[in-house]
Amino acid sequence: MSLLEPWPWYVAGPLIGLVVPLLLIVGGRLFGVSATLRDACAALPVADQHTPAFLRYDWRASGRWNFALVAGIGLGGFLGLQVLGSAEATLALAPDTQASLRALGLTDLSGFVPRELVAWSALTTGPGLIVVLGGGFLIGFGARWAGGCTSGHAISGLADLQVPSLVAVLGFFVGGLFMTYIVLPVLL
Repeated sequence: MSLLEPWPWYVAGPLIGLVVPLLLIVGGRLFGVSATLRDACAALPVADQHTPAFLRYDWRASGRWNFALVAGIGLGGFLGLQVLGSAEATLALAPDTQASLRALGLTDLSGFVPRELVAWSALTTGPGLIVVLGGGFLIGFGARWAGGCTSGHAISGLADLQVPSLVAVLGFFVGGLFMTYIVLPVLL
């Protein structure tokens, strides 16, 4: 196994799993990034009596940690691409996935995601607008409604044996399957 190749699931998965106890032991923190947007909004210097109570709190107590976590994720992704990446390494969709996407009418499969749906030019099309903006809204709304994001529930919540996290993760999977097999074919 080389640092320049993707690590197999049986190595990367346990390493991600070790993050949870490490965070709990070192700082009493949970892993998840959805609270960062709330902290960023609460940190804005425009707070007044019209600011919702949801955003009137001392964001510094948890916000610094959340900002550091998100910055670390961004820095890790950048370093992974620039330092550990190679020009020869490319992410490619599996042939079966490509065939399924072509059957739905998508043709530009040169990247890891179909460019007809996830590109700046896609925002001028109905399906692209629905997928990018509608999907983004639903993810944000769902993360708030579920009390956390997929990473927080699936990594921290399940590791802590929380039943609400199990329900949330099951909901995430059901929603993903519904989108993949029901909504996307109708949309395209």
